[in-house]
Amino acid sequence: MTQKNSSETTPAAENGGGDLFNTAAGWVLFAGVMALGLSILSGKFFHADKPEMPENPGYLIAVAESEDAGPAEMTMAAALNMMPQDELIAKGEKVFAKCMSCHSIDAGGANGVGPNLHGVMGAAFGSKSGFGYSSALTSMGESWGWEQMDAWLKSPKGYISGTSMSFAGLGKIEDRAAVAMYLNANGSSLAVPEYVEEAAAEATEGAEGEAQTDEEGEAAAEQDAAAEIEEAASE
Repeated sequence: MTQKNSSETTPAAENGGGDLFNTAAGWVLFAGVMALGLSILSGKFFHADKPEMPENPGYLIAVAESEDAGPAEMTMAAALNMMPQDELIAKGEKVFAKCMSCHSIDAGGANGVGPNLHGVMGAAFGSKSGFGYSSALTSMGESWGWEQMDAWLKSPKGYISGTSMSFAGLGKIEDRAAVAMYLNANGSSLAVPEYVEEAAAEATEGAEGEAQTDEEGEAAAEQDAAAEIEEAASE
């Protein structure tokens, strides 16, 4: 019998060492593939090597936006001259029909829920005898001119806080002007204010010119800011 040398390595031992090496190499290769894949995947979402520039260089400037309130309301002078006086008086008589449940307008007419309104235009506030006015009205110390009557007919409580007048008001200045003209034709003779259309047009053009100047100034400020940013970026 021959005795095997103990220094000789068995095939099983050799295979075991090879398996360990192959396993370790496989994990290293797998880790490398994963790292490469993650790098490629992240590059699709995060372009660190290609920074994106904004389409319009600069920064946002907060500019207060003006609300478009629509066309300005006609002035009382314009409304009083929008049609011949006799036509405006006739229109006012029709609108005044809403008021006749509380007011009379004939000379010597009795007071009702509200005072008789004959001759009210030009008269002092709360001057009709025999009617109990609120202290809020009598304490005003004014007279019924065109502008005062316009404000009153638009919103009595909005014009004089604390008045006992419950009327909601007339929303259209054309109606308010017509009623005021009708009142003036019944016992009063206030001069109708003149309305010069050319002067009103000039005032409107002036306001539009100021608005355009403001817009141009804002645009120039934005351009200057953008230029400063571009200059800083190029340095």
